[in-house]
Amino acid sequence: MSGYAAALQAIEQLVATQPESDEIVRGTVDLLHDMLEDYSWVGIYFVEEDDLVLGPWNGPSATEHVRIPIGEGVCGAAAASGVTEIVDDVNADPRYLACFASTRSEIVVPIHYEGLVVAEIDIDSDRPAAFGPADRAFLETVAALLGPHCLVGWDTGGEPWEP
Repeated sequence: MSGYAAALQAIEQLVATQPESDEIVRGTVDLLHDMLEDYSWVGIYFVEEDDLVLGPWNGPSATEHVRIPIGEGVCGAAAASGVTEIVDDVNADPRYLACFASTRSEIVVPIHYEGLVVAEIDIDSDRPAAFGPADRAFLETVAALLGPHCLVGWDTGGEPWEP
C-alpha cells in the first residue's frame, strides 16, 4: 500500500469513527505529518471573515503567520481562488510568506463546504518540488473529507481558534 493509500485509509477511519470535528481536523494534521515523509510542516487555516486563521498544525516549530488576509501570500491566493496552489521553489515565488528557513516547496489545498472555501490545508516541505499531481489528488480527496468538519473554525463565538 502506498503512503497516500495508507494515509487516506487512516484519515477515512478517523472521519468514520471520531464524533468530534476538532479531533478529526487535529488527527488529520497529525496523520499527514507523520505518515508522509516530505510533509515537514502541516497546518489547517480556517476562513474567518476576510482572514485565514491558523488552527491545528504539526511540525518542528510554530509559524508566525497565524492570521493571513485572504488574497495575501500563497495561502491567501488559494483561499481567494478556491484552487490548489503548488510552489516548487518558495524562494522564486514572490507571494510566499517566509515561515521557515528550511522550507523549499509548498502546497495549499482549499477545503470547500457547500461551494464555499471554509478552510485550507497548508503543507511545507524541506525538499524542492516535493509536490506533484499525486499529492494534489490525494490532498484534494482529504480536503473533501474535511469540509463538513471545518465549520468548527467559524463557530468560535468570536474567540480565536485554540490549537
